[in-house]
Amino acid sequence: MSQVSNAFMTSASRKILVGAAFAVVAFGTLSPASAKVLAKVNGVEITDEDVATAETELGSSLPSSLDGAEKDKYVLEYLIDAKIMVQKAEEQKLGDTPEFARALAYYREKILTDKLMADIAKTAVTDEAMKKVYDEAAAKMKPQEEIHARHILVATEDEAKAALKRIQAGEDFAKIADELSKDPSGNGGDLGWFTKDKMVPEFGEAAFKLDKGQVSEPVHSNFGWHIIKVEDKRMTKFPAFEDVKDQVARYVAQKAQQDAVADMRKNAKVERFDAPPAPADNTAPAPAAPAKP
Repeated sequence: MSQVSNAFMTSASRKILVGAAFAVVAFGTLSPASAKVLAKVNGVEITDEDVATAETELGSSLPSSLDGAEKDKYVLEYLIDAKIMVQKAEEQKLGDTPEFARALAYYREKILTDKLMADIAKTAVTDEAMKKVYDEAAAKMKPQEEIHARHILVATEDEAKAALKRIQAGEDFAKIADELSKDPSGNGGDLGWFTKDKMVPEFGEAAFKLDKGQVSEPVHSNFGWHIIKVEDKRMTKFPAFEDVKDQVARYVAQKAQQDAVADMRKNAKVERFDAPPAPADNTAPAPAAPAKP
């Protein structure tokens, strides 16, 4: 094993991951005959399929610097540690308690639930379903005018008038913004592209009356006094399908999962014996809905 891998083996991250590996070992099943045995711990086999299962389960919690064979070796090392701990726990009969039985039942149900939800998502996310959601969202979005603008923000009207006089005399707007503006974003007062509704009303009204290249008179808002310059104007365009495909897929999957749970709940006989729920609080936030693309 390489020095890099050995360094990881002795790091704190490996110790943390052993706990996750314990779950893989504890709840694993017998390996099929086709699996390749990679190690034995007191006669108990660890196979390449055990390593693959652990890698899938641990996912992004594994060190990002590991890949390929190095990752496999890393996972095998802590699976060996986990198997040793499992055997020790069994020797001490830690699995023969009511608490362990409850935990085992809970994790079995969680794994089944996760598998069901994954299957629902896999079935729902088709090209046709994603395109339908995309087309519906695109149809609802009306093009809006947006502008690319800069501003200089100062505390008083006199300061704003003084800055405007310098601009009218030919000084560079961005240079003056960097020198005078109270806006912490800096970058020559560049605000990027935005639609009218994204700004406070006074600013939005003044900015969208300007033509490309035009500079405003001093504008007052609750932030202070602004001098605004419009760099460019355009109409918004709905993003291309390929640019938002992943977002659309997440929406379709989440919507399908929510609908499936609602249907299952509607058809299930649920009896509750806890205390009656408290009266509805109309100020409470609504349950989270999947984000629309």
